[in-house]
Order: sequence, then structure tokens, then C-alpha cells
Amino acid sequence: MERKSFLKNSFAALGVAFVAPLAAACKKDSASDTETSAGGEVTTPGSGNTNCVVAPSETEGPFPTKSPSSYVRSDITDGRTGYKLTATITVGKVSNGCAALANAIVDIWHCDKEGNYSEYGGSGMQSTNYTSVHFLRGRQTTDASGQVTFTSIFPGWYNGRATHIHVHIYDASGTSLKVTQIAFPEGSGTAVALINGYSKGMSGYTYNKSDNVFSDDSAGTEIATVTGSTTEGFALFIKLNVP
Repeated sequence: MERKSFLKNSFAALGVAFVAPLAAACKKDSASDTETSAGGEVTTPGSGNTNCVVAPSETEGPFPTKSPSSYVRSDITDGRTGYKLTATITVGKVSNGCAALANAIVDIWHCDKEGNYSEYGGSGMQSTNYTSVHFLRGRQTTDASGQVTFTSIFPGWYNGRATHIHVHIYDASGTSLKVTQIAFPEGSGTAVALINGYSKGMSGYTYNKSDNVFSDDSAGTEIATVTGSTTEGFALFIKLNVP
């Protein structure tokens, strides 16, 4: 059963609730190309998903890529600054014992360090207008090991949501197999704690346990493993299984 139906069908109705926090997040992006810090290394990376179960289905909105086939690229940074993040996603097929699924098409997208999405804006849900740019969106095809790798930045956060990455997986012919999201480990020693919300801090942050998407993921199938440091950048690993 598809979850979070109120998110899928009526996110627009929540626009008013997002105005203030997103407006506060819309600051000029003036940081250097690579964020640096006087230390900070992940000591609590998370265990990732090791179960042979289908990844939960989640909402694609409210900011899905408008023309995903136009952004076939592994480096999706597109000029946005922040801590470097290399995301490796492995796709498995449950009906084949969770064996790696080659030639699957994988789209990802996420917000920048201020909590803003490209391709949207100038409205109640996001005041800064980024409708003419396409940062932090990309598409890759899985290799023989079922893997794709993207170079990006560590996502920021916005009101009502934990740090996350959206994922849409298709088969080789373009048929949709799964729309889901990736959560991040939280707490002392995690990358989320080290980054501390970039310049926004963590005041008002929604943790996974209270997030409308991740709160019912009791098995932790959506939580990635994240390693690295604030000086060298971070690496994310997760296996997402389709039916």
C-alpha cells in the first residue's frame, strides 16, 4: 500500500506552513566550492539496509524533476556549494533473491544546503525562484553490479522534513519500479550532527522518528550508511530493492 497519502495528494495544501521556514532558508549561497571545518569525522555511520525486502514506496513530490531524462550525469552539483557527498546506490531485485539489477535507470534529486530545490520557487512553498536552473538532479544507469554513483553535496533541511534524498527507479525500458527516499543516520557522531544544519543549525529540525515519511520505517530500510569527514567529504551507501 502506498504510504503517506496526505503527502502524495495534498502537499500543496501545506504551502502556508512552509512559507516562513523556507523564506528564512533562502540566503545567498556565498560559501566556497568546498566546505571546510576544523575536524569532524563520522563515528556513527549507520548500518544501512541488509534485508531482502522491497524498499518502501514514498511520495515523489512536491519537487520532482520535471524532465529527468534530460539530466543524465553522475556529477549533479551544478555549482551548488556544500560538503561533498558521493552517493552510491545499489539496486536489487527481490523476485531474484535481491540479486543486483543491471541496466536499471536511477533518478535522484534533493535540496541544497539552504533547503531549496531547483526547478521550483517563487511560490508559498519556496520563495526563492530557482525555476530556470537544475542543480542537484541527475540520472544514471546501473552497472553489472547494480550500482550507480553520484557526486553531489550533503543536503540541507527544510521545515517538516529530515535530511533526505529522493529516488525514482525504472527498468531498462523506462517502466517505473519504485519511488522512494533515502534517510540519513542521526545522533552523536553522524554526518548530520557534524554538519549541524550548515548555517541554519538544528533548531526546528525534524528527526527521522518524527518525519512524516520516515517515522514508520521501523526496520531502518531507508537509512543509508554514511562515512567520511567535514574535511574530506562524505560517502553514502545504500541498497534499494525493487519487486
